[in-house]
Amino acid sequence: MNQSYASVLQLTKMLKNLDGWLDKAVEQARKKSYDPERLLQARLAPDMFSLSRQIQSACDGVKFTAARLAGKDAPKHEDGELGMDVLRARIRSVLEFVSGFKEGDFEGAESRVIPLSFMPGKGLAGADYLNELNLPNTYFHFCMAYAILRHNGVELGKMDYLGGANFRDLYSSTQLS
Repeated sequence: MNQSYASVLQLTKMLKNLDGWLDKAVEQARKKSYDPERLLQARLAPDMFSLSRQIQSACDGVKFTAARLAGKDAPKHEDGELGMDVLRARIRSVLEFVSGFKEGDFEGAESRVIPLSFMPGKGLAGADYLNELNLPNTYFHFCMAYAILRHNGVELGKMDYLGGANFRDLYSSTQLS
């Protein structure tokens, strides 16, 4: 499987996991009688992004990975969003966008030069963009969103972070080929 396509599939899974974490956050707020919107301004340190900005950044990482590696335009989202409903709509919008990609869309992605808006006149080959910049950055924002929620008492565990896995029975009489 093409590495770019496989990465988009995994990032899509992580974005779905993030949406599930928000389900748990809203449920906890309901049980403990507080407004879940309060969580959106939470942060782990005064100089870091809030939960809402971590969610926005994770969404951007997913959509830009797919779009830039496939040579397509990504949808635009306003970053002024503050409400849980608007952020969750952004997650759904990005999921819908990336669901339209097929493996063939990423032909030549490894060598496609991706311009860097924060470094005018510079770019990275697609493989370097993916492995050296976008994947680490996007996973950082997923991790920070998870950590902020955990820090605020949302009951999440490692399997919530990882999501489902295709576990195999090691002692099955049927061998995978």
